[in-house]
Amino acid sequence: MEGKTLYLECFSGISGDMTVAALIDLGADKEVLLSALESLNVQGYTIKIGRTQKCGIDACDFDVILDSESQHVHSHSHSKQVLKKPISSASFRMAPGVKAAVQAHSHSHDSSHSHDSSHSHDHSHEHDHSHEHAHRNLYDINRIIDSSGITSGAKTISKRIFEVVAIAESKAHGLGIEDVHFHEVGAVDSIVDIVAAAVCIDNLGIRDVIVSEMYEGTGHVKCQHGILPVPVPAVLNILSANSLPIRITDESGEMITPTGAAIAAALRTKDHLPDRYVIRGIGLGAGKKDFKKANVLRAYIIEESNVSMTKDRVWLLETNLDDCTGENLGYVMEKLLDEGAKDVFYTPIFMKKNRPAYKLSVICSESEKARLESIIFRNTTSIGIRTVHMDRDILDRESISIDTDFGPARVKVTTFDGEKSYSPEYEDIRNFCKNKDLPYGEVYESVMASIRAFTK
Repeated sequence: MEGKTLYLECFSGISGDMTVAALIDLGADKEVLLSALESLNVQGYTIKIGRTQKCGIDACDFDVILDSESQHVHSHSHSKQVLKKPISSASFRMAPGVKAAVQAHSHSHDSSHSHDSSHSHDHSHEHDHSHEHAHRNLYDINRIIDSSGITSGAKTISKRIFEVVAIAESKAHGLGIEDVHFHEVGAVDSIVDIVAAAVCIDNLGIRDVIVSEMYEGTGHVKCQHGILPVPVPAVLNILSANSLPIRITDESGEMITPTGAAIAAALRTKDHLPDRYVIRGIGLGAGKKDFKKANVLRAYIIEESNVSMTKDRVWLLETNLDDCTGENLGYVMEKLLDEGAKDVFYTPIFMKKNRPAYKLSVICSESEKARLESIIFRNTTSIGIRTVHMDRDILDRESISIDTDFGPARVKVTTFDGEKSYSPEYEDIRNFCKNKDLPYGEVYESVMASIRAFTK
C-alpha cells in the first residue's frame, strides 16, 4: 500500500503530547498504541486520553501523568472519543543523511505543556508505579526500545527522534552523547511521548511528512537545569541542525519543546506542500497551556491533486482610454485578436476629474508583444502602455471534431483533476446558426447533446 503524506501545521508550536494527540485524532488506533507502550516495560506513569477545548475548538488530549504528579489529578465525565480501526502499516521513508547507529535521549522541557487539571479524560491506562530512582543513559533507552514489542518501523522512528534530541542536548551542555544521563522519572514522559508518536506514525501508514514553520513564544522557562531563555538551547540546536523555519510571536512562554522539535525534525521528509492537494483527514492535538490563540497542533493527511496543466509566461498590456469611440474600441479588439493576442478585454473605469473611460487589457506572448503594442499606439489615443510579465497555469487541452445534426463541429477538450470538460467552438455554432437560420440557443443545445452522446 502506498504510504500517506502528513502535514503538521505548527501555528501554536509543537510538543510531544500535542503530536500524539493529533495523530490519535487522525485515526491512529488507541488500543494498538496502549499495547505498544505497555511493551516498553517502563513504570511510573499513567496514560489518559480524552477530549478538551482550546478557544472553543474541540481537540484530542494526550497525557503522560507521572507518579509525582498524580496526586494533583482528578477526573470528571468527558465525552468518549470514537476511534477508527487499525490502518495497516507502511514503510517510513527517513530523512536523508540519517546515521545507522542511533542513541536515545530524553528531556524534561515538555513540562511546558504540563497537565492542566481543569480538563480530565475518558480513558485511563495505568502502569505499575513501583520503581527505583536510577539514571538511564542513551544506550539504556535504546535498549528499552529494542526489547519492546513495537514494530520495527516504530523502533526506527523512535531511535531517530531520540538521536535528534541527544545531539541537541549534548551540544547544549558540551558533553558527548554517551555522557548524557537522565534521572529515571524525568525521562519517562519524553520516552512515552516519542515512542507513542512513532507508533502512531507507523500505525497510520505515513510515508512522507511536511512541517510548517513553527511558531514560538518569548520569555523564560524553568527546567531541571535552571531558568533558560525561550527558545531553549536544545530547541535552537534542533532547528539550526535541521533547517526548520521558526517564527517568534508575542506569546509569553514556551511553545516549541525539544521533544516536539525533535519529532518534527526526525519525521520531516519534504520541505514544501504540493501546489495543489486535497485533505483526506484532519486531527487536532491540544497543548496544555492556554494562549491568546488556540493552543492546538493540526495534522492533515493530504493527497496531491492530480491536475493536468502546464505553465507558461505571458505579458499583460494595459492602457486607459477616455477619448475613443465605441466603434474605435471594437475595431482595436478585433485587430489585436487577429494579430495573435491570447485575450483582449475592456473594463469600465473612472479617471481623474471623474471622466468615464475604458481600460484596455491585452494578454499576449513575448513574441507578439511589440507588434500588439504598435497596434494599440497606431489605432488608439493611448500615449503609454503598462506592461507586466506574468506566470500562467494552463489546463491541458486538445481540439477534436464531433459529428452533429448540422455537420462536423470543433470541440475544445480540457482536463482538470482527471475530469474532462467539452466546449464547442463559438465560430462553428455561429456558422450553423447563419446557415440554418436557427436561434443560437437551439443550435447550441443540439451540439451539446451530440457531445454528450459522443462521451458516453
